[in-house]
Amino acid sequence: MLKPSLQLRVGQQLTMTPQLQQAIRLLQLPSLDLQAHVREALETNVMLEAEDEPAAEVALDATEDRGESTADEAYTESSSAAAEADEGPDVEIVDEAWADAAIGGGGESWSGDDDRGTDYGDPQGQTLQEQLVEQLELAKLSPVDLAIARVIADAINEDGYLTEDLESVRASLRPEIDASPADVERVLAAVQSLEPAGVGARNLGECLALQLRQLDPATPARELALRIAVEHLDLVGNAQLALLRRQLRCSEADLEMALALVRSCHPRPGATVNPSPAEYVVPDVFVRRTETGWAVEINPSTLPRVRVNQAYANLVSRSSDHAMLRTQLQEARWLMRSLEIRNETLIKVARCIVQRQAAFFESGEEAMEPLILRDVAEAVQMHESTISRVTTAKYMHTPRGVFEFRYFFSSHVAAADGTEMSSIAIRAKLRKLISSENPENPWSDSKLAEILSQGGIPVARRTVAKYREGMQIAPSNERKRAAARAS
Repeated sequence: MLKPSLQLRVGQQLTMTPQLQQAIRLLQLPSLDLQAHVREALETNVMLEAEDEPAAEVALDATEDRGESTADEAYTESSSAAAEADEGPDVEIVDEAWADAAIGGGGESWSGDDDRGTDYGDPQGQTLQEQLVEQLELAKLSPVDLAIARVIADAINEDGYLTEDLESVRASLRPEIDASPADVERVLAAVQSLEPAGVGARNLGECLALQLRQLDPATPARELALRIAVEHLDLVGNAQLALLRRQLRCSEADLEMALALVRSCHPRPGATVNPSPAEYVVPDVFVRRTETGWAVEINPSTLPRVRVNQAYANLVSRSSDHAMLRTQLQEARWLMRSLEIRNETLIKVARCIVQRQAAFFESGEEAMEPLILRDVAEAVQMHESTISRVTTAKYMHTPRGVFEFRYFFSSHVAAADGTEMSSIAIRAKLRKLISSENPENPWSDSKLAEILSQGGIPVARRTVAKYREGMQIAPSNERKRAAARAS
C-alpha cells in the first residue's frame, strides 16, 4: 500500500530568464528586423522614446538608468582580453561611442541616415502578365478578343512561353465564350506581337523566329537565320556546322552572319521582366584599411536611436504606485542592455573574423584561411550557438565587397606540407585554372585534380567536380563545344 510522504531533493537546473531570452532573440535578428522590433517597442512601451538629443546627454542618462559602468569601459576590457588571447595581426575597433549610440546617438533620427551604401529601389514592379494585359488594353481589341488574350496571357510562364495548347485555352473560355480555333490563333498572333519580343511562343524555335521577324527585312542573312531557328536548331546545338551549311546550301560567311543573328535572340524573353524590386543589403559593420592595419566599425545606421524616458522613470522611482509603469520601466532597461550586448558581441565577432582572415582582405579568395565557428567561439570566449546566431543574416562591408559573416567560414583540406587550406581558396584556384586553360582543349576534372595536387593541394577528381558544379562551370566537353560555337 502506497503512503504519502515528503522528500527534499537538491539539484541544479539551468533556467533562461526573460532578459536572457530577449538578448538571444535580439542577437539573431537582422538589422531591418531589429529596427522593426524596436519600433514596435516604442509604440507599446511609454518608457521608451526616440532619441534626438546630443550624445553626451544621452550617455549620461544611460549611465544613470543602469547604475553601472558604461558599456564602453566593459567592452574595452573584454576586447583587450580577446586581443591577448588571439594570434595574428592587430585589428582596430573604431570607437565612435557606438555603445552609447546604441541607446541614443546624435541628433539624427533613430533609424539612421548614413550616406554610405544608402540606396533605394523602385518598389513598383510589374509581372510579365501585368505588362501583357496593359499592352492588350491599349491594342483596341474587341471585348471577346480581349477576354481570349487575357486567358492566353495567364497561360504564359515566367520565361515567356505558352504552357497550354490552344484547345485548353478554348476550354478555359467556355461556356461564356465559344471561340473557334481560328479565333484563338488570331488572338495568339496579337499576343506574340507584344513586348518583350518572342513572348507567347510554344517552343524555342518559334520564340527565336518571332524575334527574328521583327528585324528589318533587308537585314543580311535574316531569312537564313529564320530557317535555322525553325528547322535546324538541333544541328546548331550539336555544333554540326559543316552539315548545317550543306543542308542550307549557303556560304560560310552567310552562315556565320545567320548564326550571329540567332545567338543575338533571347531564349527566355520573359526573364527580362523583373517583377520584384531590387533588394539591397544593409551592412552591419564596415571594414576599412588604415595606416596601422584594418579597422572594424559598426554601421551607425543600423543602431536604433532609442532611450529610456528619464522624466517618466523619475516619476515612477519616487512613487510606490504604478505597478504597470514599473514593469514597463524594467522592460525598457532590459531592452537597452540587450541592445548593448548585441552590439558588443557583433563587433567582437567581426573583429575576430577580420583578424583571422586578414590574408583574404589583402590578397583575395586564394588566401582565405580555413575557419569554423568553434575557432571564433574559443577566441571570444562564447558558445558556438551564440556565434552561429550572430553570424546569420549579418553583413560586412569591405573593400572587396559586401559579404555575409558566414562567407568567411569554410571547411578545410589538408595540404601536402601539413597545413590546411580553405575550400573557398581551392575554389578560387580552380576557377583561375579553368579561366587560363586552352578553350579548344579544356582540362578534364582528372587533369585539374592532378594540377592541384602538383601544387600541394591533394584533391580527388570527384571533389573537383563538386566544386566546379557548385560554381556553375560546365564540364570540359561542354566548354569545348561552347568554344567551337564562339569561334
